[in-house]
Amino acid sequence: MEEKQQEEKYDLNKVYDYSEYPDIRSGRCDNCDSAAFKNSVSNGVFLRECRKCGMKKSI
Repeated sequence: MEEKQQEEKYDLNKVYDYSEYPDIRSGRCDNCDSAAFKNSVSNGVFLRECRKCGMKKSI
């Protein structure tokens, strides 16, 4: 069986602002619908990165 490449809906090199791009489904990645994230805080900014596709949002 061939695995389909998922179409990317967002530019994964960009960090999106949550206030401009809130979650389509709460707690899920807008790009791949995964619920697994890596979180970090730097200079008072909370950054959430999807473990599956790498989409980033500053919360």
